Amino acid sequence: MRVLVTGGAGYIGSVSAEVLLREGHDVVVLDDLSTGHRAAVPEGASLEVGSYGETTAVDDLFARQAFDAILHCAARSLVGESVRDPARYYRDNVAGGIALLEAARGHGVKRFVFSSTASVYGTPRETPIREDADLRPINPYGETKRTFEGALAWYAEAYGFRSVSLRYFNAAGASEALGEDHRPETHLIPIVLRAAMAGDEVTVFGDDYRTPDGTCIRDYIHVLDLARAHLLALEATAPDDPRTGKPAEPAAALVCNLGSGRGYSVREVLTAAERTIGRLIAQRVGPRRAGDPPVLVASSDRAREVLGWTARQDSLEAMIDSAWAWQRRHPEGYAE
Repeated sequence: MRVLVTGGAGYIGSVSAEVLLREGHDVVVLDDLSTGHRAAVPEGASLEVGSYGETTAVDDLFARQAFDAILHCAARSLVGESVRDPARYYRDNVAGGIALLEAARGHGVKRFVFSSTASVYGTPRETPIREDADLRPINPYGETKRTFEGALAWYAEAYGFRSVSLRYFNAAGASEALGEDHRPETHLIPIVLRAAMAGDEVTVFGDDYRTPDGTCIRDYIHVLDLARAHLLALEATAPDDPRTGKPAEPAAALVCNLGSGRGYSVREVLTAAERTIGRLIAQRVGPRRAGDPPVLVASSDRAREVLGWTARQDSLEAMIDSAWAWQRRHPEGYAE
């Protein structure tokens, strides 16, 4: 396949591009480098600097280069920012996403994989969360992802788009070459590892939840497992694949959750990080953050049954070990 990877200079997009290249596919990365890093684009992929929401530029890209499929990893993804500035999230995640779909439709590219989020579920009534659970996002970030998933379903029915949306909570870990370098960083594992490297203190937001150790439990997935899920999802959008369309029926928009199969608490993450690093990490307990549910874990049964995907590196130690190894090799992140 020749695949356009939006956001391919970011954390998840770059590792996914790396895995696609390793499997023999051609990759073109589209990234405006506002949060991504030129140095993260894997060797063998070509980089087009620009936004997926720039209609004229994206249409020109499709006119210049032929693609079989799109892996859409680019999006605004900071929950707090989405609450402060919802217009930016609707403009980029929804309007920009539709612009990308329209450019693809205009050039006959109807295979699409969307790197979505389990935030579309909001605060679930039951865990593990299944794909048929109510979609009740509690912030504009989750709402814009839900809205774009809805667009994919209608594009399937009306225009024959074959798509797969993958919902997950927290990607973690690193490949040998590529890792996590967000600015600002909002994800727990890299925050813990950076604090350990700098000798700073980690704040645990609440230790009085109804969980075994009182701290929030979250689902994690190794970024390499996520990248492999993206690959399997792309394969499922092939024109003759019954998972995204059957003869004489409209195309389908498939949705699958991804996760490790179990959740890990904040204290478990800290303890595992201390084992990896070989020393204690300074920490303090702060007040709960508004809107933090006690437990968020997704069921991956459908991904296993339909895509043939299971998490291969599902231990917390594997995720933290690989993240720490990358962090030690890149103490300043991608030095650009």
